[in-house]
Amino acid sequence: MKTYSAKPSDIEKKWWVIDAKDLVLGRLASQTAVLLRGKHKPTFTPHMDCGDYVIIVNAKYVYLSGKKSDPKNGKFYYRHTGFPGGIKETTAGKILGGKYPERVVKMAIKRMISRNKMGDVQLSNLHVYAEANHPHAAQKPEAFDLVSKNSKNTK
Repeated sequence: MKTYSAKPSDIEKKWWVIDAKDLVLGRLASQTAVLLRGKHKPTFTPHMDCGDYVIIVNAKYVYLSGKKSDPKNGKFYYRHTGFPGGIKETTAGKILGGKYPERVVKMAIKRMISRNKMGDVQLSNLHVYAEANHPHAAQKPEAFDLVSKNSKNTK
């Protein structure tokens, strides 16, 4: 038997839409990373971009389990300004309640994807929106139901 290796002409990409309302953030991120990587397909080839396009809507209503949304001992995100002593921190609850709530979902997925050129290509196939409307209706995305896969996926 020979090992199958997909060629660029063999790869078929689908569009998926996921409603993130009341979904647990980590479980949503891990399933989305699998879809973006293409590991759910039998024709998966590690060195090719076999993944699908993913649209996530209602990202501002994602559920953070435990004390992650707590301002004092919750989940913190750090960044650095580049100047001495310039480390800044913010909580996940603050970001979700702020101007760009979809960044929490995008950061969680980004940290589950490979940190190389292929990961950058796969992350460009991700589209996250805070509310229910999105401009990708022309691609005819199919609904991906995470709730039916496991009862722990929702709050």
